[in-house]
Amino acid sequence: MAAEKSGQQPTTLGELRRSQWSEARVAARSVRDEMRENLLEKLAGKEALFPGVIGYDETVIPQLVNAILSRHHIIFLGLRGQAKSRLLRSLVGLLDEEIPMLAGCEINDNPYAPLCRACRERVAEQGDRTRIAWLPRELRYVEKLATPDVTIADIIGDVDPIRAARGGLDLSNELTIHYGLLPRANRGIFAMNELPDLAGKIQVGLFNIMQEGDVQIKGYPIRLKLDVALAFSANPEDYTARGKIITPLKDRIGSEIRTHYPVDVAHGMAITEQEAWIRRYPHGRLAMPDFIQEVVEQIAFAARESKHIDRRSGVSQRLPISCLENVVSSAERRAVLNGESKVVPRPSDVYAAMPSITGKLELEYEGEMKGGAVIAATLIKEAIGRVFTARLGNAPTTETVVWFDQGGAVKVADTTPAADAVRFFQKVPGLVDTAAVLGVPEDADPALTASACEFVLEGLHVQQKIDRTEQRGYTGSARTERKAPREEQQQGPAGTKRRHFN
Repeated sequence: MAAEKSGQQPTTLGELRRSQWSEARVAARSVRDEMRENLLEKLAGKEALFPGVIGYDETVIPQLVNAILSRHHIIFLGLRGQAKSRLLRSLVGLLDEEIPMLAGCEINDNPYAPLCRACRERVAEQGDRTRIAWLPRELRYVEKLATPDVTIADIIGDVDPIRAARGGLDLSNELTIHYGLLPRANRGIFAMNELPDLAGKIQVGLFNIMQEGDVQIKGYPIRLKLDVALAFSANPEDYTARGKIITPLKDRIGSEIRTHYPVDVAHGMAITEQEAWIRRYPHGRLAMPDFIQEVVEQIAFAARESKHIDRRSGVSQRLPISCLENVVSSAERRAVLNGESKVVPRPSDVYAAMPSITGKLELEYEGEMKGGAVIAATLIKEAIGRVFTARLGNAPTTETVVWFDQGGAVKVADTTPAADAVRFFQKVPGLVDTAAVLGVPEDADPALTASACEFVLEGLHVQQKIDRTEQRGYTGSARTERKAPREEQQQGPAGTKRRHFN
């Protein structure tokens, strides 16, 4: 239940007792009870449970819902780039908008049942006049990336000798405690990313909070019965590569939820479009051909199936996201250089985006021998081939292929203006008609027509029906070209026949 509207909220303990936040409700309701109740309300109202999470509706989300309804601590287990961190952070949406706490408390103490000694003494002294603050849901989420240098003091806390000296206190006094991240997450969610990287002795420190709900600091008789929902993430490969989750801790985690990569290209494209930084232009300036988007997504799918890439490491969804951003940037560069109003990516822009691919591939031995750039180029060609076969597998391309076999050639650079590229492509019999099968109308912007025509030629090249070289562009696939029509011949630098359009 949401807190009372701003301006009407209780400001003292006495006012709180007389409000909707009764002692019976606040004192007995744990954070996992709160998440469970709010989740049930969302389910009953058919609300979106985890906005922005795509492709998990039939797999991960039902398991997560069951875990929350069971009041379990949770671990998300999956390869990199599978939205584990997004799921962790989305749990905040299941908390109340605001809850009451004792003003100034480091561990968000419940006004009716304070844990720390300072708050207990304040309530005992001031009674109903004790000041109340309101804690928003965003501040009830504490996240920590597990690294080998994390200490038990970082997570649980430590005795602060400076505080003890300044206050003239004994070290065993509760008032000398410097609280760690876990106590500061009291009455909220504590999330730990990459749990296997946490040292074993630090993992042991989490036992009591998960089983008994309390922590002990430095061996002193100071116990804090915290109210925390714990959520972790881990990569299965990390169990052997860098560390492991110790068995007693795994045993205390209620639900292990396996994440996965998109099961189909449509889900992958939706995720990539949502996450990629491509909405950077005035409305209508960027025209993204859907076949280019599909090619970018197919690169990731091809990589996850490649024998040259370590499947245990996985291929992150960040690959197509970064790749699409680079594709758009390459198209933007061309548009600016040529003074064009439309930004339209072409297949050549996908090749220009290779730097966003190579760094995200963990190669097997054979792949390392070939090199990351070679593997990336192979993946792009395979992706183009898949999309070409799916979309233009039955399209009439014979006329175009024959023209190239008879000596035709077209060379279009990645910086060639769209109007010039279309003029070159219109010389190729049947090419523009085949491009229309992709849904590009005859009166479309030249940049869209150029992109579609280049995709057709690249698809034919991937299918080995025509050749492509850096020097000559697209040419016939035969080793010896047939003689081209006399009026369109131009002698090449090595005495070869070459198509050249001005």
